Amino acid sequence: MSAPASVEIARAESPRGELVLRRRTNPGAADVVELRVNGVFVMDTLETSTELELAGVALDLVDDPRDVVIGGLGLGFTLQRILADVRVERATVVEIEEPLVGWMRDGTVPHGPALLADQRVRIVNADILMAIAEARDTHDLLLLDVDNGPGYLVHDGNAGVYERDFLARCREILNDHGVLVVWSASRSPELLAALEDVFEAAEELAYDVLLQDRPEQYFLYAARRSDEPPQG
Repeated sequence: MSAPASVEIARAESPRGELVLRRRTNPGAADVVELRVNGVFVMDTLETSTELELAGVALDLVDDPRDVVIGGLGLGFTLQRILADVRVERATVVEIEEPLVGWMRDGTVPHGPALLADQRVRIVNADILMAIAEARDTHDLLLLDVDNGPGYLVHDGNAGVYERDFLARCREILNDHGVLVVWSASRSPELLAALEDVFEAAEELAYDVLLQDRPEQYFLYAARRSDEPPQG
């Protein structure tokens, strides 16, 4: 059997470094698009189960998820799952890397144009830390997948996403019984503790995945806002 071939299909520089899209081909199988940032694997179109579950878990916890914010566009699979739910009326995606949005819009990522053409979608080109700090509206779901998690950061500046002050601000802009879900490439007891401190209760969900023929485990951290004020 021939080994998979990998070719670069797009490259861009941003203030945070280098973004690269690669296409992996394997005879008899669909092509796979892979995203790397500063040489670090971020995601691909082959193993998307936890990106889909990031949305699925949140949607299952809220009766009327009309308004959703997604921190991190990635390759669009979390957004895809959100848009598949007819209850969703608005999906705002906050993505700091403008080239990635462009690749989704122009078809470099083949499924991208159809997703971003959905009239419910609004793209905000901004840092999620700034976007949440400046938010004035409240939302039903807030999904965060802006890095590989607190234990495996691609950009050191994203550390604040997993800290108590930012999580408390996320709680403030959730509607009553709104849900926050955070994606992480590794287990993070510190993130779970911070969520429990802010929301009083949080849940860690572990998923077994096969990443480029290697068994791995990814994690989701979910918390729901109640009408009770946080402690501390």
